[in-house]
Amino acid sequence: AGVSLEQAMISTLKSTKAPIRPEVQKLVARLNSRMPTEQALLLFADELNDVTGDKICAALILGAQRRTGIATLLEDLAKSVAEEVRGRRVIEADRAKPRTTARWVTIVTLVMLTALFFSGSYVAPYGTPLGQAVLVSLLAAFAGVLLWMKRMTVAKPMPRFLGATARSR
Repeated sequence: AGVSLEQAMISTLKSTKAPIRPEVQKLVARLNSRMPTEQALLLFADELNDVTGDKICAALILGAQRRTGIATLLEDLAKSVAEEVRGRRVIEADRAKPRTTARWVTIVTLVMLTALFFSGSYVAPYGTPLGQAVLVSLLAAFAGVLLWMKRMTVAKPMPRFLGATARSR
């Protein structure tokens, strides 16, 4: 309260968490060099490269243009972002389950294959050229299924609406 939006952003550098500290330091440097606030925030949004960062930067840009009502806007945005983060955590926890299962299946499979490798009678058919071809195709299929499972658990980033990436679309 009682300071400009730019000064408030500059003062947040002290309490910035490590994951976004470099981006905030660049934002503060731009603001200190008298770069227009809107331009500095658009560059900041590009550096964050996240739709949530776009929402925050859009709110700050509106605040910089209007110079009134920014506190209410940011409070509402904070609630919205908190809900979004909670939702992302739940989704990420659900995505971790198949990855853990795939990890354990792979470990058990590798242990079994290693044990079977040392029992000569079971792997004897794979000693022929046809057996080698079958073994390679089975291992390729196993690797393919693992890659497929990994792709299924990777989140697609939400499309951004600010910055150069959004303008290029």
